[in-house]
Parts: sequence; structure tokens; C-alpha cells
Amino acid sequence: MAENLFDLTGKVALVTGGNSGLGLAFANGLARAGADVIIWGRRDDRNKQAEEKLRVHGGKVASRVVDVTKEADVIAGFEAAVTEFGRLDTVIANAGTATVAPIEQMTGEIWHKLLDVNLHGVFYTAREAAKHMKARAEAGDPGGSIILNGSLAVFAGVPGLSHYAAAKGGLNSMSKALAVEMGAHQVRVNVICPGLIVTEIAEADPERTKAMILATQARTPIKDLGRPEDLEGIVVYLASDLSRYHSGDTITLDGGMMAQTY
Repeated sequence: MAENLFDLTGKVALVTGGNSGLGLAFANGLARAGADVIIWGRRDDRNKQAEEKLRVHGGKVASRVVDVTKEADVIAGFEAAVTEFGRLDTVIANAGTATVAPIEQMTGEIWHKLLDVNLHGVFYTAREAAKHMKARAEAGDPGGSIILNGSLAVFAGVPGLSHYAAAKGGLNSMSKALAVEMGAHQVRVNVICPGLIVTEIAEADPERTKAMILATQARTPIKDLGRPEDLEGIVVYLASDLSRYHSGDTITLDGGMMAQTY
């Protein structure tokens, strides 16, 4: 039998915002590869529904109601996860939100509310992951993978998303410093920047989604739409031991869109 180089059996992964959308896609890929998975989300009912979907893969699954904008929630969530599972090998800071407002209409409240989730929540998550993995390394068990969910807004402007771009650009820059700090503990830190991935969230607004799809397809060399399962390969790779020397990277998963000028 051929060796499965991407077997995650025995590894434990935490995914914030893991009960739907991109987060659930990340969690599903990890569970399919054999990892035990913990998902965080703000709604317990959706957490439980996601748990059922992930359990079909045979691994251990748990969830917790966590609001990543609340520092105390994140700290308590990490303590609970380590107590129950013993360790965390991979942490994916995925929880995020998106609103649209032209800059002249963007209030301070709109700006700060988005950054609270998309930047500050990522900071709390990444910090607690780093603390756990550093302590584990100092106890003689180095290694780990911290993955931040970025955006193509890191590279190019989108009207009405200046706050979103600021948050994603900030977490991308933070990841570089974190990769440098954590390298001594064999902990790698990377950012995934997905293109348009059609999930159940996008399908809730079919007219807007259709317009986005047409615009994206016009600019994308690979004309097929991005699907949730397209995220699974990259996240399984980054969680696996095969990525042990891959750190400090910002990876686009967009069908080649950012590579095409005209």
C-alpha cells in the first residue's frame, strides 16, 4: 500500500469561525485527512450542525461558542481545547466578517466593528496559539502550524472594502513577524488568500453572487468556480509534517486571477 504523506491522524486542529463557509471547508479537509478538529463559532446551533458534518470522517470533533472579539473568550477557549485534547498542532484563525461602505460613508463604528473581528480577533487567536506552541516546544515537543485566512484584498483594492483591506493587510504583515519569532520553536506561520469561493453564504444572495461570479470568471485563467473543497488541499498540506520548512508565506488560491494583468 502506498504511504499517505498527508495523513493527519493524531494531530489536533482548531478552526475559528469553523461552523460555515470557508472555515467549515478548512475543518472538513482536516477531518478528512484524519485530524481531530475543534471548531469555534458564535452560534451553538450552527456549531452542532457542523460537528455532525465533520463526524462522518471518523475523528474526534468538538465545538465551543467563542466570540473572537472578546479576549477572555479566546483565552478560555484555548485552555478548554488543550484540557480536552491535550495539545493543538494546527490553529486556523479564520473567523471574519465583511461589510461594504464607500469611504465617505464609513463611520468609525463600521470601521472598528470589522477590525475587532478580522484583525484583533486574529491577533488574540494567533497569540494564544503561539503561547501554547512555544510552551510545548520548551517542554521538548516542538512544531506546529498557525494559518491565517487572508484575502486578495491584501494585493488589490475593492471599492467599499477599505476597512476589510486594512484588516487583511494587517494580519498578513503580522504573520511575517510571527513566523520569524516562532521559527526557533519549529512553528510555521502562513497566510492563505482565497479567491471567490462559492459557499452557502454566497448562495444566500444569488443576484450579487452571480455578478461577482461573472466578474471573477472574466479575470480568472481557470474558468471553473472556486468551491469549498478547493481549500482542503492547501490546508491539509500546511497542517502536515511535509510543510515543516514552509513558513512566512502568503499563498493565493484564486485560479490564477492575481497572476493575470489583462
